Amino acid sequence: MRIIAGKAGRIAIKVPPAVSRPTTDFVRQALYSILGETVADARVLDLFAGSGALGLEALSRGAASCLFVEEHRQACKTIQANLAKSRLDGARVATAEVSSFLKRDTTTYDIIFADPPYWKHPGDTDHIRDLLAKDLIAPRLAEGALFIAEVSSNYRPPEDSTLPLADRRQYGSSSVLFYQKPSL
Repeated sequence: MRIIAGKAGRIAIKVPPAVSRPTTDFVRQALYSILGETVADARVLDLFAGSGALGLEALSRGAASCLFVEEHRQACKTIQANLAKSRLDGARVATAEVSSFLKRDTTTYDIIFADPPYWKHPGDTDHIRDLLAKDLIAPRLAEGALFIAEVSSNYRPPEDSTLPLADRRQYGSSSVLFYQKPSL
């Protein structure tokens, strides 16, 4: 894996063993093509950060800051190593369970990424549905800000969300959901 573009473009990044399905270069490239200039000077939150690839890409492309939230300590160490190697500024890493973190966080963000383990079988935690149902995302978004979630291509997004689903893009076995907080 590598950072695709920007200040740290083409720098290889490590993926921790705890991450079974990192966001591919192809999906990140497509995602950032859609986001374009939206990333410049943005305050970014990378939930279920894993290797930190989504947030590292944002910082490389000019985001003002990125907070990486990941509950696995080894993954946090990998994110720290990737940040040191890429020499990107404006980053913080929080070792925390995502829902607990969001319940106590008071910051607003311009872009929030979430790439949790995919919901596959009944009984698995549907992290995206939980975050939206518990209204943990909308209060953290600035007006007009985006919540972007990577999910399985066969995932059915919740229809009763407080955030409107603005777009859905499919890339092989993955889909990217774009929720946008309305501007008042």
